[in-house]
Amino acid sequence: MPAASAPSSQTDQPAAAFDELTDVDLHLDAFYPGGTKGNISDDPINKLVPKVGNQGGFRLAGSPWNQDVRLAVLYTTGREPDWPDALDPQTGTFTYYGDNRKPGHELHGTNPGGNLLLRDVFAASHAGPEERRRIPPFLLFEKAGATGRGVRFRGLLAPGGPALTSDDELAAIWRTTGGERFQNYRARFTVLDQAAITRKWIQHLIKGGDPLEGDCPDAWRTWVETRSYLPLTAPATTVIRSQAEQLPSDPSSQEILATIREHFRGREHDFEPCAVELWRLLAPATGQVEVTRRSRDGGRDAVGQYYLGPPTDRIAIDFALEAKCKSPDQAVGVKEGSRLISRLRHRNFGVLVTTSYFNQQMQKEIRDDEHPVVLICGRDIVDLLRQHGYTSRTAVEEWLAKRYPAPASGTPVARDE
Repeated sequence: MPAASAPSSQTDQPAAAFDELTDVDLHLDAFYPGGTKGNISDDPINKLVPKVGNQGGFRLAGSPWNQDVRLAVLYTTGREPDWPDALDPQTGTFTYYGDNRKPGHELHGTNPGGNLLLRDVFAASHAGPEERRRIPPFLLFEKAGATGRGVRFRGLLAPGGPALTSDDELAAIWRTTGGERFQNYRARFTVLDQAAITRKWIQHLIKGGDPLEGDCPDAWRTWVETRSYLPLTAPATTVIRSQAEQLPSDPSSQEILATIREHFRGREHDFEPCAVELWRLLAPATGQVEVTRRSRDGGRDAVGQYYLGPPTDRIAIDFALEAKCKSPDQAVGVKEGSRLISRLRHRNFGVLVTTSYFNQQMQKEIRDDEHPVVLICGRDIVDLLRQHGYTSRTAVEEWLAKRYPAPASGTPVARDE
């Protein structure tokens, strides 16, 4: 999830003063300020949601060990590169990583019991209404601003999602730190279509009341009774990204992107099969792909098929892919976009992958003319690799060396134009 920015506009003004937080309702995307004492008592979440504590990513009213959690808060800073919590506002899907983030513990053996809670609630979510009735509502908060303890309320979460399989909803993934392997959960939730959470319902839940009473939101009741999701979807109104929005801002992410560019330095066209694999990570339904010969590509570095439908009756849509391994100060512009678009046939789509960024004129022309072209920039590449476990420079180096080894010394390489 991208880091939140400090309040700077009228809509980012505090929803209430710090001393008033114990009495307010929670409103979607509202900013709730921290205190000014300079210590842990400045935390606003414990005022907004009493009894959940003021530290950690999992803040629970009740005990996972006793299976009596009444209300759960998920808190994310959005700034842990190795654990890229992410909210997709266009689909209402939130991806959250569990609390076993270092070697030395069994998957469910953390002190807060966050992973234990995830295991139990995702299992119960596939049972009947009575089992789901015992699942605590999840409230999502995100750190707001680079300093201070202010937070933004991001919504009411239900475990799972309407388009996810049970394996997609909750998965135990492996990570390696200092040569030690360990597991953690990757959990996916749905942000329900609920603009506000009332103080009355929060207090009712904290006291152990029936979650379907006490001003229970309709979206939560519907999910509990039928497991039907009413996701909050918010299509983007701005589709033109700035250079800063397309390139990673933190040093670790910049290092990962630099590692890719350095691996293909002097042989930039060898980045093409790597770009294909990156596209597969983003679009697993991709079928056969052919990387075209340099002398005949005609604006297409690769051509392939993307499949839609059930396995027994799929249809294939052809696509063309072009890859540009460029430094962060080299934009991909109108010329490169036009070159790809001119080669797209009817009912085809295009994919343009770059380790750099797309200039605004190129983006505007593609979007204004509604060309079916997917744009994958440097920041997208880093986010994608991290979501699939390649969270450090070393991990990416190993992946590149194994999948795309450099040619033997003396072998001629093709240079970029």
